[in-house]
Amino acid sequence: MRIVLVTGKGGVGKTTVAASTALAAADLGHRTLVTSTDPAHSLADAIDAPLDAEPTPIAAGLDGQQIDTQRQLDQYWGSIRTQLMDVLDWGGVAGIEAEEFLIFPGMDELFALLEVNRHARSGNYDVVVVDCAPTAETLRLLSLPEVLSWYFEKVMPTERRLMRAARPLLSRLTDLPIPEDEVFSAAQSVFESVDGVKELMSNPEVTSARLVVNPEKMVIDEARRTYSYLGLFGYGVDGVVVNRVLPDIVADPYFERWRAIQKGHLEVLEDAFADVPRLRLRLFDDEMVGLDRLRMMASELYTDADPAFDFSATAPFRIKEGEEAVTMELDVPHVDKSDLSVSRHGHELLVQLGPYRRSFLLPDALHRRDVTRARLEDGVLSVTFGTPEGE
Repeated sequence: MRIVLVTGKGGVGKTTVAASTALAAADLGHRTLVTSTDPAHSLADAIDAPLDAEPTPIAAGLDGQQIDTQRQLDQYWGSIRTQLMDVLDWGGVAGIEAEEFLIFPGMDELFALLEVNRHARSGNYDVVVVDCAPTAETLRLLSLPEVLSWYFEKVMPTERRLMRAARPLLSRLTDLPIPEDEVFSAAQSVFESVDGVKELMSNPEVTSARLVVNPEKMVIDEARRTYSYLGLFGYGVDGVVVNRVLPDIVADPYFERWRAIQKGHLEVLEDAFADVPRLRLRLFDDEMVGLDRLRMMASELYTDADPAFDFSATAPFRIKEGEEAVTMELDVPHVDKSDLSVSRHGHELLVQLGPYRRSFLLPDALHRRDVTRARLEDGVLSVTFGTPEGE
């Protein structure tokens, strides 16, 4: 089973790369699904075929899907949605306004994760290719399993116990709808699904990210940051697709300046992503829309390689045990010390990288060990835990 997350800055060609990758996998005999997590879906436009909220056959061995947020709201939110509607109705908000309030930031990403988990575990597919939203939304999506796991493990059990104890008193003091225990059970069900996503996503043998870039300065800069943030959240990168490279056949003097600019950017890309495969796609002289053109695109991109199983990523997070110390290592390439901070809070290690923070729950073996050193060297953050207290 392979899950390939195709991501990059908006406008670089993620959707056509994702669609062509999925088509190539299907042509090799893999049962393949290509699904879009971008709220502004364009996957159907790239394939030039209608897609539904459920997987729709596109070609032999290939299904496509565009996730419907409203439909997923009804499917996954259940009694939580009913409880929230009751509260909004009590406050004087009803109808369309209430429905709009129920679409929280991040829900598109949450439902997308649950759909990926459902399809990956269904046994119906060998490969799931995810056409991700632009970088910021994708990073929010990929950080959700960590964030929600922290909330469900630490906060929700306490809320549930408090509400169970306070419900009889509150029901006598106010007519505000009080959540019943089934609401928390529904939330627990969502958590279990998210936990399943976390298990899949944290396994580099199953899940990897594939970055799509153009040979342009701003795109490359964002791709380097994305590479670092993906490492922070435990996602390995299995390749970089450099899209829209001017082909040698273009000899018009008008493009000479562009060719020189691209040449410099291509050298930067070779250096910045030297540890992962780098694939090139030329700037085509036509719109790459429809199965025939996508198949041509895939042929030039992957030649004889399997687009799913011939690419792999290494785990960005590792624990190494020594005779006296234990070291946690995290790959965060292209990061300066000034962008990074590390702190410990009880049984958690907090790593802040730019605007993103990840909480690592320390295993029992590290609870009695103090952090003795944190070092950033050659794109690897190493945090060393010394001898346990009392030994």
